[in-house]
Amino acid sequence: MHSLNRISTNNLARVNRYKRMRRVGSDHIPHSPRLKINSSGIFVALLMSFLFCTSAFAQTKSTETQVELSDADRSGGSPESTQKIEIEPQSNDKEIQSRILKILEASKWFEQIHVEVDEGVVFLEGTVTEKNNRDWAGEMSRNVEDVVAVVNNIKVREADSFDLQKASSHVTKSLGVLWRDFLERLPLLAVGIIILGVTWLAYYAVEVIVRRSARKAGLRPSLQDLLAQVSTFVTWVLGLTIAAVIIFPGMTPAKLLTVLGLGSVALGFAFKDIFENFFAGILILWRFPFEKGDFIECGDITGNVEDVTIRMTTIRQVDGQLVVVPNALLFKNPVCVLTNMDLRRTTIICGIAYSEDVDRCRDIIEQAVKNCPTVATLKPVEIFAQEFASSSINFEVTWWTGSTPLEIRRSKDEVIANVKRTLDEANIEIPFPHRTLTFKHPLPFDGKLNVDANQATVETENDSEQDS
Repeated sequence: MHSLNRISTNNLARVNRYKRMRRVGSDHIPHSPRLKINSSGIFVALLMSFLFCTSAFAQTKSTETQVELSDADRSGGSPESTQKIEIEPQSNDKEIQSRILKILEASKWFEQIHVEVDEGVVFLEGTVTEKNNRDWAGEMSRNVEDVVAVVNNIKVREADSFDLQKASSHVTKSLGVLWRDFLERLPLLAVGIIILGVTWLAYYAVEVIVRRSARKAGLRPSLQDLLAQVSTFVTWVLGLTIAAVIIFPGMTPAKLLTVLGLGSVALGFAFKDIFENFFAGILILWRFPFEKGDFIECGDITGNVEDVTIRMTTIRQVDGQLVVVPNALLFKNPVCVLTNMDLRRTTIICGIAYSEDVDRCRDIIEQAVKNCPTVATLKPVEIFAQEFASSSINFEVTWWTGSTPLEIRRSKDEVIANVKRTLDEANIEIPFPHRTLTFKHPLPFDGKLNVDANQATVETENDSEQDS
């Protein structure tokens, strides 16, 4: 139609151009055979244009009519002749029944299960031990395609009191599942054990390397122990983390750190004493003045320090008993380090009679103490008259000797024996306590001392009068 319109338009253009040329004059018309147009040709051109325009108008009206009919169909109007289209259902009742029955049997939750389908309505019958499984069966059947409704007649059976066969079967199945899981994880378990073995070897290697490096650096023994214990602790933590990630694939270091972060508060309250001893042990090894082999005294505990770990300290008492002391106890209470120096000062009390010369006795005792091999010659021996006792003048005898309890006891034994021997040789009396007795009546004396218990009494009042 568009081509015909173009033809008619071209013809009209030619006719109009010819008319303009006629008005201008015949002189301007070129003498060409193609431009010789008579009145009959013009009439034929006009007729053809009219026919083409009429054809185009008719086609336009036909298109508008078709559009109106389609709009009428969409608006709900129905044509005079309508064909009935029948849609065949996608699944029949037997297919629905087979599909639902297979799903229920595959779950192995139901007993004596029976499925029947009639015109898309599903009827379920059977028994089950849990109500959740019954509800699941109904919901699953409703979701099956082409199911109209579901009638769930499945009954929930109450559990029996005790069925030995079923219990044994359940235990057997559980053990079987555990055994299969064990076999599946056996390679991972073997790799984890190998990792632990490598960690154990690395533990000794790291300890040797750290101790050797700390010794070359000139660090004190307690600081060497601290570095060795911390490094080995970190080695074990890394080894156990790697083994856990390998044995349990679902566990990752990020998850492990998350769990530790969430449980840090609870662990802090639950293991407060352990963490307290842990940090106290670190501080003791880092800053405290005693080392392994020192004799210390803390409260009622006195003994030799055998080992200091991050959590506890073991002390061997002088009687051979081993005492395990938490580090927090040593950190919070005063501790006397008896062997902090090589020498310790020791003191005894020695008395002489009131009739003896004090200055002479002082020199004799001093010389007797200096002659003992266990007395240190680098430190002075000090002798001081201390007090007027009830029956003697007491001297405080002080000297320096070894710092261990055994050396102190041995030195005391030697000094006391030598002082006694020297005073005896100098005829100096070491008095013992005296008691004066006063009687109310004179006692008869015929060469023998006969004391009648009924006639002689000792009264404290007379003692006080005698003293006055």
